[in-house]
Amino acid sequence: MNPLLALRAAEIAREQVREHPGRWGCLAVVLLFGPPAICVLIVVVLLTTLTGAGDTSSASAPGDGAVADIPPDYLALYRQAAQTCPGLDWSILAAIGKIETDHGRSTLPGVHSGENSAKAGGPMQFLQPTFDSVVARHPIPPGGAHPPSRYNPHDAIYAAAAYLCDSGARDGRDLHAAIFAYNHAEWYVRKVLDQAQRYSCGAVRAPNKSAQLAVSFACDQLGLPYVWGGNGPSGGDSGFDCSGLTKAAFAAIGIDLPRTAQTQYGAGPRVPAGDVKPGDLVFFGTGPAHVTHVGLALSSAKMINAPDFGKPVRIDPLGRNLVGVTRPAG
Repeated sequence: MNPLLALRAAEIAREQVREHPGRWGCLAVVLLFGPPAICVLIVVVLLTTLTGAGDTSSASAPGDGAVADIPPDYLALYRQAAQTCPGLDWSILAAIGKIETDHGRSTLPGVHSGENSAKAGGPMQFLQPTFDSVVARHPIPPGGAHPPSRYNPHDAIYAAAAYLCDSGARDGRDLHAAIFAYNHAEWYVRKVLDQAQRYSCGAVRAPNKSAQLAVSFACDQLGLPYVWGGNGPSGGDSGFDCSGLTKAAFAAIGIDLPRTAQTQYGAGPRVPAGDVKPGDLVFFGTGPAHVTHVGLALSSAKMINAPDFGKPVRIDPLGRNLVGVTRPAG
């Protein structure tokens, strides 16, 4: 693990212990008063467990940004609860937790006690009748309150996983419908999906530092609008078009790409289509002389791109019209 990330995680853990000492048991004393090196060692061990080292499941791994933003106990709960619903990724639960209450850190009414103006309460903002109904259908595993409480993070997160599963998330059947059922608004669905992609996008590991930085830059743009000819906020635009995004990603590491998808393809250097690695540029169209779209590969199957009008920067499958691949970062 990155030493700076471990130190930051230790700081976050200490903050969480001060706010919620009961959650940490005997470790609270060590984390609060122990030598820094011991604290970092404990946090590294915890994060190795929480982020699923050795986990062979198909779920995405938390990126460095997710580890830094999500309290360790919440991250563990999101990952564990998601496993109760095949097809539900932990990042969806984490995104909902982030949007609803900033993972329980919000001080607004209804987070730790009482209700907000919509009668919702707890870290996952359940209506009491809805929470009771979910718990009646899906008994919450041991580890929470007795009886289960919507204010208890363990109980609320497991209940949220069950609710999403019942609403369409199981086996990926209809994730959009599941999130819409949680909060009946299209803007909410988009916000959850964007946040979930941010949490998982940062886990991509490119073959070299330059490619990694290009990927990280692109991940930070998730959710920005598609703008024809757009060069992004630093270029005076609210968003990007496809080649504007890739040009900006490589400009961030000192590589000056041409402006259009066609000319970026021509700039190379080209690599075999069967050797796609994170940080490569992937080009689409009807042929080498008719390239109409470009994205930044996150794997051999997925890319981050600015797709088209009305569609924000997002992660998509590579698709079928792949023309070629280049590797500007070497």
